[in-house]
Amino acid sequence: MPTDPAHTPPPSADDPLASDASLDIPEAPSAEPAQVIRQAAQARIEELEAELAQAKETWMRTAADAQNARRRAKLDVEEAHKFAVSRFAKDLLSVADNLSRAMASLPADGGGLDERTRNVLTGVQATERELQSVLERHGVRKIAAQDAPFDPQLHQAVSEIQDPSRPNNSVAQVFMDGYTLNDRLLRAAMVVVAKGGPAQAPRPVQPEPANAGIDADGA
Repeated sequence: MPTDPAHTPPPSADDPLASDASLDIPEAPSAEPAQVIRQAAQARIEELEAELAQAKETWMRTAADAQNARRRAKLDVEEAHKFAVSRFAKDLLSVADNLSRAMASLPADGGGLDERTRNVLTGVQATERELQSVLERHGVRKIAAQDAPFDPQLHQAVSEIQDPSRPNNSVAQVFMDGYTLNDRLLRAAMVVVAKGGPAQAPRPVQPEPANAGIDADGA
């Protein structure tokens, strides 16, 4: 009598045929151990290379910041050394102004003066030259403003005069000398500016040597 497939009982676990049938199911092939090791090693190498690149970038940035900080500190120290005497030098300028006024009130050659007054004038001139020499040794230089083109960076105009005989916008008179300290303006020269004359090409204003006209013994 034929068996109805619909009523066929499932194979039992003890049935040897059922066990043999289960061995026919193919399994997924497993990766080779060497390949797994290579992949893991490659991943680790890439991770370490990324960390090394980041560490190198951080180190280079830190080194650059440190170098910039050292450079700024060095510049600050140099700046402090250069301009540490600025306040003291500015106070000394009033002494130089008074000596200049004293000499301007008397004839430069001492003409018409008695011997005692001429000796006083000579002493004042020597003192003024020595003061200018000391200022120059410390970087303080007088601005040669007379007859120079007016420069608002170095000059302060106190008035203007019409003088066709002078180049237009040139310094006709210096009321008070100006000074620079290591090429930085310490005090602007107070000047009178000429107007109405021919135009002139601007020229650079050079500081006036403090010891001009002093011989080797007086320097």
